[in-house]
Amino acid sequence: MMNPAMMGGGQGGPRQVYVLNRGTKRESGRKAQLSNIKAGTVVSDIIRTTLGPRSMLKMILDMMGQIQLTSDGNAILREIDVSHPAARSMIDLARTQDEEVGDGTTSVIIMAGEMLAVAEPYVQRNLHPTHIVKGYFTALDDAVQIIDQELAFPIDLKDEEAVKTIVNSCIGTKFTHRYADLMCRLAVDAVQTVKSEQQNGKLDIDVKRYAKIEKIPGGSFSDCKVLDGVMMNKDILHPKMRRRIENPRILLLDCPVEYKKGESMTNTTLSGEEDFEQLLKLEEDWIKSVCDDIIKFKPDLVVTEKGLSDLAQYYLVSNGISALRRIRKTDNNRIARATGATIVHRTSEIQEKDIGTCGLFEVRKIGDEYFSFIEQCKDPKACSIVLRGGSKDILNEIERNLHDAMAVVKNLFIDPRYICGGGATEMALSQRLMEKSKSLEGLEKLPYQAVAAALEIIPKTLADNCGARTIRVITELRAKHAGGENKSWGVNGMTGELSDMRDLKIFEPCSVKSQTIKTAIESACMLLRIDDIVSGISKKRDTKKGSTPFSGRPGHLGALGGGQQVNMMG
Repeated sequence: MMNPAMMGGGQGGPRQVYVLNRGTKRESGRKAQLSNIKAGTVVSDIIRTTLGPRSMLKMILDMMGQIQLTSDGNAILREIDVSHPAARSMIDLARTQDEEVGDGTTSVIIMAGEMLAVAEPYVQRNLHPTHIVKGYFTALDDAVQIIDQELAFPIDLKDEEAVKTIVNSCIGTKFTHRYADLMCRLAVDAVQTVKSEQQNGKLDIDVKRYAKIEKIPGGSFSDCKVLDGVMMNKDILHPKMRRRIENPRILLLDCPVEYKKGESMTNTTLSGEEDFEQLLKLEEDWIKSVCDDIIKFKPDLVVTEKGLSDLAQYYLVSNGISALRRIRKTDNNRIARATGATIVHRTSEIQEKDIGTCGLFEVRKIGDEYFSFIEQCKDPKACSIVLRGGSKDILNEIERNLHDAMAVVKNLFIDPRYICGGGATEMALSQRLMEKSKSLEGLEKLPYQAVAAALEIIPKTLADNCGARTIRVITELRAKHAGGENKSWGVNGMTGELSDMRDLKIFEPCSVKSQTIKTAIESACMLLRIDDIVSGISKKRDTKKGSTPFSGRPGHLGALGGGQQVNMMG
């Protein structure tokens, strides 16, 4: 925006031109890079104490007034509202990691923060970010290659004990580590149920869509189980409908079994006394024809995503058919996968091959609510996982832990390789990269060595969180890994002592570790290449005087580049 009043008087005089609004803040050059580094390290410091088996919990009061108790990195950062754009980018890393591999959300934030911290001295010495980024990417390529060729071990997926051992390592750092065996069994059973082989030979494991977790307060944790079918929080519609059916024929619909009302305004002109009765009779006849289409195939259970009228209930009850209505689309898809049924869009299109079956349909009362169980399916490709616990907070934490455990099993089926945990892989990588850096020349050598030093943050944090003498432990661990030996030695997260991770059976999937290192280094490179930050508030007036687009939104922080780096909303 050019302000003519601020122009110079003479033709050759200097002119002042305002391009940005006066309320806009701008940081450029080294100041912007140091600001991004500071924001990244602050975010990583928030969750640093939640890594490892001796991790601390965070209590978060969200904007809705609900309290969350968790040590899950993604769950913590999801509830934090930040003002700095670089901090927002860091928080997105945890969500990306969670969606990609399901585990390692805390590790990726800690490692990304350390990658930024070790770059700070080079930024202050005016080393160009291009050289830093080039050194980082060279180290990343070498690190992934070292993991694939030297540190990863294959696993036999038919050996259930070996799979459960790796899942145990994931659960060992969580709230539910005392029930690790049960959590392992739940995760393995759920993934084994959901997995299916595609035509190209690849495995399709969609745990998020086809393995639904049902949380029911009450009972004990030992009551948790994976159903060989599906359950829903629904009851039958009519008291005379059967509540227990063995080997039922199941029909799935996504159309209403009631008279359709006009989508827009509908006007009807009645000229005679019998016209209204004729309208009602037409509705009844239409519903009867729909029910006749259903009854013709003699199903025992009808499930529809839409409504089901009282008259339709009468016709179905008269023929001994039970019904459930207003089921979620996702639940209907799971029932279809579990029973082999096909969801029908019109009752006139029903065919015999669309009918599915299972071993048992039963409505049970748990607590104060009724649940419908469709179980004992022959070859279900979808399932429900029933979680029981003392309170909602405990159930939410169990759900997060089970999500991580299922992600670990899923990763093992897709990439059947594992590596040692407890910081052993990071220290082995650090030592190998340090050796490789001796053969490098030029300005990229220094950032390459910085990446090697930054990888030590994982064993260092594990030692910190269990109260060990960090400097002594890390020095001894470096000595153990010197010369490329003892690659499986790491930090015992319970005692803070050095141990062979193979003896402790602490392993993790290779894909999780590779994704963690890739995400951390790539995000650090992205933030280091930013040399200009422009931030401000764009005020758009509503029709009401003084109102803004964000009025009425609790906890919204208007400016992106405010004075505070990170604000935890309480």
